[in-house]
Amino acid sequence: MAKVSFREQVLRVREDAIVASVNRLLAEKGFDLMTVDEVAADVGIAKASLYKHFPSKEALAAEAMVRVLDRALAFVATLDGLPTAIERLHAVARWTMQVQLAGEMPSLPAQNSSLRTALVGHRAYMDRLMEVSDKLGDWITESQSRGDLDPALPPELILYTLFARACDPVLGVMKAGGRFSDEQIIAMLLQTCFGGLARPASATRQDAAVSAG
Repeated sequence: MAKVSFREQVLRVREDAIVASVNRLLAEKGFDLMTVDEVAADVGIAKASLYKHFPSKEALAAEAMVRVLDRALAFVATLDGLPTAIERLHAVARWTMQVQLAGEMPSLPAQNSSLRTALVGHRAYMDRLMEVSDKLGDWITESQSRGDLDPALPPELILYTLFARACDPVLGVMKAGGRFSDEQIIAMLLQTCFGGLARPASATRQDAAVSAG
């Protein structure tokens, strides 16, 4: 194994600090409000030095997303011990909500052509995104075949719905309200994500039995 020079070690530490700052600022303010000047000031380096590592704001966001997807893949790899695919999907959705509530999930706009172009052209980002998508896609189709998810729904719609939980504004609104704990908020969002807004069938049957009695 080639020895890493001291200079390379310093550069890696600086890049890690830059990406950590970007991740936090994207989670707090979002892509549109975050500025490169702000990132440089937060890390304590000149903007010119930051550009030596990352050529643009879009490149900064892409690298932050690579780090998040690395975390996601590491988490997904721990789920093979769960007995069913639907349990693994529940676990993934729970994890994304926990990361968001912890202020560690970058917030990127859905409609931004320059950012979209940068992400699509970023090989490391696209490779990781495809890996996560393929894994979740397998679990989705397995859950549909078992009847745990509606087989009439397009699998990609379910996949995008799960991805949306990672940036669901309801989490922040409920947390700001102060009425519920993080775990209570996550439990309610999981219920609506996988069960919809209708009252559970078991409760409906119980009410019918009480009325009949």
